[in-house]
Amino acid sequence: MVQISAKDEELIALLRVNAREPVASLARKLGLSRTTVQDRLNRLESSGTIAGYAVKLDREVDKGGMRAFMTISVEPRRQVDVARQLSRQPQFETVHSVSGKFDFLALARTTSAEDMDRLVDDIGAIPGITRIETAVILSTKLDRR
Repeated sequence: MVQISAKDEELIALLRVNAREPVASLARKLGLSRTTVQDRLNRLESSGTIAGYAVKLDREVDKGGMRAFMTISVEPRRQVDVARQLSRQPQFETVHSVSGKFDFLALARTTSAEDMDRLVDDIGAIPGITRIETAVILSTKLDRR
């Protein structure tokens, strides 16, 4: 793992806002030369610190369907099996193991409320799951991913 400096953290923060920002513009904002910023990018990418770049769709394009956060409680010692079963559901964008009242926090996307209801029923039938709570996303106020 590469050592990350304060300037690297600033660079990563700028890339989170706009991963396609030109290197020359990044260099100006960081007060560094273009070559230095390009070298930092190459180092962060080759070390795996920056694992990749993704497409972020405009809200108007991406507004179809329904998204919801699900909190999932699991019987003790069943987390590995449940996580494996959840990963087989293509509707889940992310599944996180978390501390606290629940064992997993998942983000699901479906095409309709009926599909979301069916997904909740399907995952509720997975052996080891004891409780599911679903919070439908009404709107997104901030997304820096």
